[in-house]
Amino acid sequence: MPRVLLIEDDPSVREGVELGLRRRGHEVRTAATGESGLAALAEFRPDLLLLDLMLPGMNGVQVCRRVREDSQLPIIMLTARGDDFDVVIGLEAGADDYIVKPARTEVIEARIRAVLRRMEAPGGRPSVEFHGELAIDRAGLTVAKNGERLALAPSEMKLLLHLTAAPEQVFSRQQLLEHVWEHSYHGDARLVDACVRRLRNKIEDTPGSPRYIQTLRGFGYRFGPL
Repeated sequence: MPRVLLIEDDPSVREGVELGLRRRGHEVRTAATGESGLAALAEFRPDLLLLDLMLPGMNGVQVCRRVREDSQLPIIMLTARGDDFDVVIGLEAGADDYIVKPARTEVIEARIRAVLRRMEAPGGRPSVEFHGELAIDRAGLTVAKNGERLALAPSEMKLLLHLTAAPEQVFSRQQLLEHVWEHSYHGDARLVDACVRRLRNKIEDTPGSPRYIQTLRGFGYRFGPL
């Protein structure tokens, strides 16, 4: 079962989420502050980070940015209702998804599994594809540009794999939410837009005039044509 590191300052939320995930077989480590959570990363080596947005001291966005400096660890933010502005900042910082508190353990576990599935390589295709200056290794889950490997977060990797699987096909934000984030309800398009912006900053020569991830106003996004 996935190993989960939970950084949450509210004792009741922390204990409730930890107990619920442990009952479902997860190995869970908890931390009450961003600083102690970062210290636990190297020792515990989690498969996923559950990160409260509003932490005392170093907040969740700062922790997210620190993790993304050298890690592709999947990150799900825990937010309170009304944190819309902070949610956007958190997604821009590199979080893969977010959950609004309070949330049932079943919901949290489903999101954890969905985020981790994004790291699974699809079969039946050549392992390495070349698109312009990009080399995408579907089996190894790596992307290089001009021979230099790019550090992509799990949601960025899954989005790029999904779009490049059907070049020039237009996907609506809702379709991307369903296929990439596995949100079956009318989800939050900010997840898609934030992920696209981060991805463009990493793969495009000029993110403001993208060559690879193109926007079709009123419809959605597509990969190419190159």
